[in-house]
Amino acid sequence: MSPDDKTTHPDGTPPEPVGAEAPIGDAAPPEAALPAAVPAAALSPMPVRLLMVGTGNMGHLQANGFKAIEGVRLVATVDVSEERRGAFNAEHGVETGFASIEEALAWGEFDAVTNVTPDAVHYVTTMPFLAARKHVLCEKPLATNYAHAAEMAQAAAMAGVVNMVNLTYRNVAALNEAHRLVAEGHLGEIRHFEASYLQSWLTQPAWGEWTTSPTWLWRLSKSHGSMGVLGDVGVHILDYASHAAGSPPSHVSCRLATFDKAPGGRIGEYVLDANDSAVMHLRLANGAVGVLHATRFASGHLNDLTLRLFGTRGGLEVRGSHVSSHLRGSLGRDMLTGTWRDIDCPPVPTNYARFIAAIRAGTGVLPDFARGAALQKVLDLAVASDEAGSIDLAV
Repeated sequence: MSPDDKTTHPDGTPPEPVGAEAPIGDAAPPEAALPAAVPAAALSPMPVRLLMVGTGNMGHLQANGFKAIEGVRLVATVDVSEERRGAFNAEHGVETGFASIEEALAWGEFDAVTNVTPDAVHYVTTMPFLAARKHVLCEKPLATNYAHAAEMAQAAAMAGVVNMVNLTYRNVAALNEAHRLVAEGHLGEIRHFEASYLQSWLTQPAWGEWTTSPTWLWRLSKSHGSMGVLGDVGVHILDYASHAAGSPPSHVSCRLATFDKAPGGRIGEYVLDANDSAVMHLRLANGAVGVLHATRFASGHLNDLTLRLFGTRGGLEVRGSHVSSHLRGSLGRDMLTGTWRDIDCPPVPTNYARFIAAIRAGTGVLPDFARGAALQKVLDLAVASDEAGSIDLAV
């Protein structure tokens, strides 16, 4: 989990609003999810009744996002905390709330679910809805291990429902334009890539003082459900790079590092043993090789992503932060002089808009649970690689 932060940690502490994974500002309005040839105003959209599971910080962001889509109504919430659930419902005008998934399913008056619970409970909180054949949008990562993620993907496929993982950087116009340019052959054959996700909340308090806040401390502790920076933002950069390159990983090796951050390696109940930095070497199925790295010690970088792709006919650079994104390229004859030019990127619909559009159209949508499971498989292998001395493992 990164600072988008879904809902409270299982210890009951609500996350602080930081917006590090909020849309970067180049997402299109919800109407952009509709076919370009059909004027949005001419349509009478099918109503969609939405149930939200988890009412923490990311829940508020999602509620506002779904409110912008015509015909979508947040009809109920599920949260074990009556106080938190009540405050959320009052703020967003939601009339119905439940303390358990079982109660919500018995009620049943909803069409789709958005799951914004903590990572460790995505599996147990999603499977009952798939069994009930409800459409599900689940926060990333899909699960905390590949076995659970694969089971969720299979269950979603068998249920025949719309299923989507909310990988928020799919909202970034520059990433989607890079993907299009690669897919259309403008870079030729992809040979090399490098990607980074840089944060620095362990070296400065821009998002609050981590040493005194359970919101941050749990991310540093394996026993509190954290996979460290690898599981927190590694899933983003892995999706970011392989999606733009248009090819899945075929091999991975990884080195993880955990640094001393407090006397005795703990603060109160939190043992600070989760990884702080991750470096992965990947080979993609198309033969390209590259490196991915992520850290919470990148002083001077609050929440910055960079991706560089190099092919036989040109190169691209995608940069994104918590406030903007842009794309540059050196293509065709510009390669001869090393000239890089800014590339315009058309706006893209948000994940929320695409999820709802898929429900209305009765079609699939990406990134789906199968994609989430595939990403989790690579992350699991990255941990295994590190434990075995950073050996190369086939995916």
